[in-house]
Amino acid sequence: MSIESKRGEGAAEELGGTIKKVAGKVLGNEQMEAEGRAKEAAGEAKQEAAKAVGRTEGKIQEVVGAVKNRIGQVIDNEQMAAEGKVKEIKGEAKQKANE
Repeated sequence: MSIESKRGEGAAEELGGTIKKVAGKVLGNEQMEAEGRAKEAAGEAKQEAAKAVGRTEGKIQEVVGAVKNRIGQVIDNEQMAAEGKVKEIKGEAKQKANE
């Protein structure tokens, strides 16, 4: 399952929890309200876990790209250096997307 789908699943669970919490509050059903809060918190946790995975993957991609870029520069291989720089930039972008 991709990071985006896990984030989406967490968002859906959080929304479902919010709806259940509000319904419980409107109906005066404390158990339903508490279950909604729990589901809402679980959804938030899923989203945060997916974001952490995305940041980690981005950091790995950034480091691998930086190494490839530096090696390309050292051995005077412009294509390798450029490919490394692109990978490095993509890794940085992935980290920012998962803040």
